[in-house]
Amino acid sequence: MSMPTSPAHDTPQQFQSRVATWVQSCFGEAVTYDIQERGDRLLEEVLELLQSKGYDPARVAALTRYVFTRPVGQPNQELGGVMVALAAYAHAAGLDMVEAGAEELKRIEQPAVVEKCRIKQASKASINT
Repeated sequence: MSMPTSPAHDTPQQFQSRVATWVQSCFGEAVTYDIQERGDRLLEEVLELLQSKGYDPARVAALTRYVFTRPVGQPNQELGGVMVALAAYAHAAGLDMVEAGAEELKRIEQPAVVEKCRIKQASKASINT
């Protein structure tokens, strides 16, 4: 089975696979499977999305404390919760998450953008604690 030529026509599984392929080709295997690094990038993107819609940054610390004082959840259920919450946020914000994801994947697959991502990734080493 061949991969679709457009991420806009991908199934969710195909989209996830294309993203994984992009991460591997852009950053290599070590970064692809570094769960802390992937978590940092996920959190960074969520914060940037919230910032773009005027989210109060003071709420971030309060929510962080709230979450980390609660029992640890099951990864698969929490991932589902992230997906449901993202869909609900996109709906409330008047955004199309599927189209936005397809557009972003198409954009980052461009060779010039891949190089910019590699440079940006290298600069983020100073964030690690």
